[in-house]
Amino acid sequence: METVEISSRSDFALWAIQRAQEIVTAEGAAFAIAAREMNEEALMETAAVLGKAISDAMLEVFDSMLGE
Repeated sequence: METVEISSRSDFALWAIQRAQEIVTAEGAAFAIAAREMNEEALMETAAVLGKAISDAMLEVFDSMLGE
């Protein structure tokens, strides 16, 4: 993963949009398939993975802010 310097609100907004696109691309397909197949167990599992990816991304930013 590359390092990105966030020094303004607009930098953060751009990062958040790009990161959300990456997360949805990586994790969203499995979630959509589980929803389409109405597979409740797979839906719960993929929702958890999607939620964890989002949480990890937010913690990534928070942790980098603590370093300053």
